[in-house]
Amino acid sequence: MSLRINSDAPNFEAETTEGKIDFYDWAGDSWVVLFSHPKDFTPVCTTELGYVAGLKSAFDDRNCQIIGLSVDPVENHKEWAIDIEETQGNRVNFPMIGDPELKIAKLYDMLPETEGSTSEGRTAVDNATVRSVFIIGPDKKIKAMITYPMSTGRNFDEVLRLLDSCQLTAKHQVATPANWLNGDDVIIVPAVNDEDAKNKFPEGWKAPKPYLRIVKQPKDWFNNLKTLTLA
Repeated sequence: MSLRINSDAPNFEAETTEGKIDFYDWAGDSWVVLFSHPKDFTPVCTTELGYVAGLKSAFDDRNCQIIGLSVDPVENHKEWAIDIEETQGNRVNFPMIGDPELKIAKLYDMLPETEGSTSEGRTAVDNATVRSVFIIGPDKKIKAMITYPMSTGRNFDEVLRLLDSCQLTAKHQVATPANWLNGDDVIIVPAVNDEDAKNKFPEGWKAPKPYLRIVKQPKDWFNNLKTLTLA
């Protein structure tokens, strides 16, 4: 199954470190960051999950739930979580999905269909494509996807920035420029003509080119993150 931005995020049932879930029921009306890692008890993944645990409150502030996944069984996740807390200083405070039959990894196109049906005997190298991130909206559509090579740990501050942009642009007819951070100026999307823009942005904008209309970030956004929903 090939997934793209704006595809429906496939639903699934899974065993996690916090019990069995139906993904859609678990997600509810929240945004979700679903991220996978190649294998438990490996060095880069250990640093990643420890860092994400430290960002949990920032994701909570954005009405976003975090859930991890690998093709290891849940029992391994639970044992590994002890090492993560010991070495990274953060307790894993979000569910981790066990996917030993590779079903969800295949469902989300993180492993090809030809990869068999068991994680038994697999190494991190076998799972090199499984270091992916999916940002999923309350409408259960995929808003963004990132896949990293096995050798490169992810920048989860960038994932948080990307989530900020997805949420802001879902609510307001703006886009975020290169290297944008929350609070920076944004760009009025081309779909909004100048007449409509005057109503939406009464304080005006800068336009070094007719197609490049730079405006202050809407003030109501960041302070209202917990109640943010798709417009």
